[in-house]
Amino acid sequence: MPTVLLLIGSNIFMTIAWYWHLKGGMHKPLITVILLSWGIAFVEYCLAVPANRIGYAGGWTPGQLKIAQEAIALTVFGVFMVAVLGEPLSWRHAGAFLCIMGAVAFLFAGR
Repeated sequence: MPTVLLLIGSNIFMTIAWYWHLKGGMHKPLITVILLSWGIAFVEYCLAVPANRIGYAGGWTPGQLKIAQEAIALTVFGVFMVAVLGEPLSWRHAGAFLCIMGAVAFLFAGR
């Protein structure tokens, strides 16, 4: 459970670092956006690295860690896309989400 919680926190910061400037920050100089994003991404790394170490030590394979991270990233981004960027979800988003969840199921089946 600590692995999942750390990955959720990590992906929240990753999504903010990568996409915050698309809503209201497009007028900022690119170098400013890059430096601010690096600062935010530092927190993401401070959560992602321990998440992966804890998960691996707990018996997760690298593939399981990666696919879990991708599933969490897609979920976090979906919420951010709707709540912050104001974009609607469509059936294509649902289809992509189901494909990722299928990949999670394949890697975790029988575990």
